[in-house]
Amino acid sequence: MKFSKINTCLLIVIVFWAVLAIIFGFTDLNISIAVVDSASTWGNFGADYGEAPGYGLIAIALATFFGSYIKDVKKQKILGFIGVFVGILIIILTWSDDVSDQALGWTLVVSLLAYIIYTWNKDWKNYKKIASVISLLAVINPLIIVQVIKVLWGRVRFRDLAVDYSNFTPWFIPNGITGNHSFLSGHAAMGIMFLPLLILVKDRKNSDPIKILTYLLVIGWALFVAFSRVVVGAHYASDVLFSIGIGTVTTILLYKKFYAT
Repeated sequence: MKFSKINTCLLIVIVFWAVLAIIFGFTDLNISIAVVDSASTWGNFGADYGEAPGYGLIAIALATFFGSYIKDVKKQKILGFIGVFVGILIIILTWSDDVSDQALGWTLVVSLLAYIIYTWNKDWKNYKKIASVISLLAVINPLIIVQVIKVLWGRVRFRDLAVDYSNFTPWFIPNGITGNHSFLSGHAAMGIMFLPLLILVKDRKNSDPIKILTYLLVIGWALFVAFSRVVVGAHYASDVLFSIGIGTVTTILLYKKFYAT
C-alpha cells in the first residue's frame, strides 16, 4: 500500500472505532443482557482456547526475531526448540489443571515444531521484519496497554454484576483499582494478534484465494474470540472493541514504520 492509503486506512479504523465506542457507551448493558449465555458451547470454547493461538504466534515471532541474529541457519532453530521444550513443561506441569493452560502448552509445541520444519532450510533473517511487528504488537497491546488499563479501570464484569445491575458502569467511567478487570479484554487482544499476517499477502491480487482465505481466517478468528467473551459474560462489547481497536491501530502504525519508510 502507498503511504496515503495507509493513512486513509488508519482514519477509517479510528472513525469506525469511535462510532462504535459511542454506541456501546450507551448499549453495553442491554447487549450483554440480550446475548449472554454462560452455558454457550462456542462461547466457552473461546474462553478456553481463544488466547492459545496468539501465544503460539508470539512464540514463533520471538524465536524468529532473536534467531535472526544467528548466522548459521540451522542454529537459529535452537531458539524454536527451546520454545517447544517450554511447551512440553507447561503440558506436564498443568496436566490436571485448567484446559486453557494445556491448550497453551500444546499450541507452543505444535506451532513451533511446524514452523521449524517448514523453515528448516530457510534463513530466519528473511522473516525478521514481520517478526518485529508481531513481537512489538504483543508487547504494546496485550502485555502493556491491556494489563495496565484492566487494573486501573476496575470495571465489573457482566457475570459479576449485582442482580439489579446497580454496579454497572459504562466504559468511559474509570472505577480505579477495585480488583475487577473487565475493561479491556485480554482474549480479544490475543485474537487480533494475527492481524500482521495480512502484511504477508498484501501484494497478492484481491481475487487470489490465498489472500481471501487469509483475510477470512484472521478477521474471522478475531471476531469469534471477541464475541465469545461477550456471550459468556466475561466482557462487554466495548471491552473487546477497544482491545481490537488498539491492536488494529498499533498494527497499522508498525506497518508504517517497518514497511512504508
